[in-house]
Amino acid sequence: MKLIITTLLALFTAIVFAQDFQGQAFYQSKTSVDMDSWGGGNLSPERKKMIAERMKSMFEKTYELTFNKTESIYKEEEKLSTPGQGQGGRWRGVMSSFTPGKQYKNIKDQLILQDQEFFGKQFLIKDSLPKLTWKMESETKQIGKYLCFKATTIKKVDEMDWRSMRRRRNNQEEKAKDSTANNDPMKEIEIPKETLVTAWYTMQIPVSQGPGEYTGLPGLILEVNTDKTTILCSKIILNPNEKKEIKAPSKGKIVSRKKYNDIVKKKMEEMREMYSGRGGRGHGRGH
Repeated sequence: MKLIITTLLALFTAIVFAQDFQGQAFYQSKTSVDMDSWGGGNLSPERKKMIAERMKSMFEKTYELTFNKTESIYKEEEKLSTPGQGQGGRWRGVMSSFTPGKQYKNIKDQLILQDQEFFGKQFLIKDSLPKLTWKMESETKQIGKYLCFKATTIKKVDEMDWRSMRRRRNNQEEKAKDSTANNDPMKEIEIPKETLVTAWYTMQIPVSQGPGEYTGLPGLILEVNTDKTTILCSKIILNPNEKKEIKAPSKGKIVSRKKYNDIVKKKMEEMREMYSGRGGRGHGRGH
């Protein structure tokens, strides 16, 4: 068995490190939502189902990772709207402003760049790749035709990562103490500061790439489990006939992740003040 694995690794290493190597990996991302914790326990099963269908496009996505030995582009695959997705347009429009754009990673330069449009303004978020301290575990499993190894790490959660948002515990007690809580929906939610990340990578494709910001393992990451989100690779193409351009994005105002989050928080505060100033009347429009 050991000889077979060694032979396979040697074969795939030769393929990967050939000149002009490129690969494509397709991932499906799903984020679970506990509707009962958000007050959904009082809804009928039919109402829950309807809301779940509307939220599906936000919490179930498909991504494409195009990579070579040192660079990659990670982007959401565009989908045609299906009947019913046009409903709830205002909420969908707001959430689209929080949807990450095309992401570029450079392993050699330890650089991550992300296109981001926010309420009509174009930004280019520029930072160093997150330094993840991976712990190599002994477990293995098969994902498709690839033998995968387990690795875990503790990662800081981005303060604007809406996929990790949850309703704040003891919220009723806090509301009683804070008279402004009813006017500020942001006081209803919290985001954990850290989360456990479990990754499954294959050394049959020995590139230090993966979905999203995940890198730093001795093989392509095929699955990531973190908090309420699972990202799973469904298809891999090595050395496609038609290669795609892997190029760092250059349009938009260059900001750090921290600076961008400050801009988002300021905008959310402006929106909160605008709607609270109207006494909530703005919510009734467009229905």
